[in-house]
Amino acid sequence: MFNITPVVRNLLIINVVVFFLQNLNFGFAEYWFALHPILGPSFKPHQFVTYMFLHGGFGHLFSNMLGLFFFGPLLEQQVLGTKRFVIFYFVTGIGAGFLYTAISYFEMIQLKNAVDLYAQYPSPDAFLDFVTRFAPEVKRAAFDFLNNFEDQPKNLAYIKESVDFVKQMYEQRLDVPMLGASGAIFGIIAAFGLIFPNMEMMMLFFPVPIKAKYFVTFYALYELYAGINIKDSGVAHFAHLGGMIFAYIMLKVWRIRRMY
Repeated sequence: MFNITPVVRNLLIINVVVFFLQNLNFGFAEYWFALHPILGPSFKPHQFVTYMFLHGGFGHLFSNMLGLFFFGPLLEQQVLGTKRFVIFYFVTGIGAGFLYTAISYFEMIQLKNAVDLYAQYPSPDAFLDFVTRFAPEVKRAAFDFLNNFEDQPKNLAYIKESVDFVKQMYEQRLDVPMLGASGAIFGIIAAFGLIFPNMEMMMLFFPVPIKAKYFVTFYALYELYAGINIKDSGVAHFAHLGGMIFAYIMLKVWRIRRMY
C-alpha cells in the first residue's frame, strides 16, 4: 500500500504544486477554477474539473492527499490499472461536483423564492423566520436590530435594512465556491471498502482495528446526515457522498467484485 504508483504520485505532485501557486495569486485561482454555484455569475463549465485541484488550506490539502496516499496505490496497482484509475478519479470527482451543484441549485432556488417573498412582504416576524431558516449563525448578532424592528415595524429605514440584508445574503451565497479533491478521494475510499470489505484498518485517531466495509458505511451515513442537518459548515458533504455514489456506479459498470 505504501508503494506509490505513477498516477498517485503525479496527482500528489500536481495538487501540491497547484496549492502553492493558488496561494500566490490572492484569489485569482478560486475565482476562475473553483466550482461556483450554477446560478451565480462566476460559474464556468470547466470548473467541474478544475475545482478538484484547489484546496482551502494546508489541512484540507493534507487530509485529501493522505487519503490518496493510503488508498490509491492498491487500487491503481492491484485492481484498476493506470488508465482506469485515471478515469475513475476524474469521474468520481466530476460526479461529486455534479451532485453538489444539483443540490446547491435547488437550495439556491428556495433561498431566492424566500428572498423575493420577504422583499414583497417585509415584517419583523417574517425577518425572524427568514434568519432562523437561512442564516441562524447571525441570529444572535441581529438581536438588537430585531428588537428595534419589532418596536417600530413600520419604520422605513428598518424595512429597507432588512430587505437589503436578505438580498445581500443571497448574492453572497451565489458566489461561494466549492473546491478540493475530496469527492474523488471519497470515491477512492468507497471503492477500497467495496473491493476489500474485510480488510482491517487502523485509523490514525481511532487506534482500534475496523473492517473497511464498516468504516465506509459509517462515513457514508455520516455524510448523508451532515449534508441534511449541518448547514453552513464549510464542508461539501454532498460532494463527498457524490464521490462515493459514483465510485459504486463505476465499479458496477466495470463489473469489479470484491477481492478480500
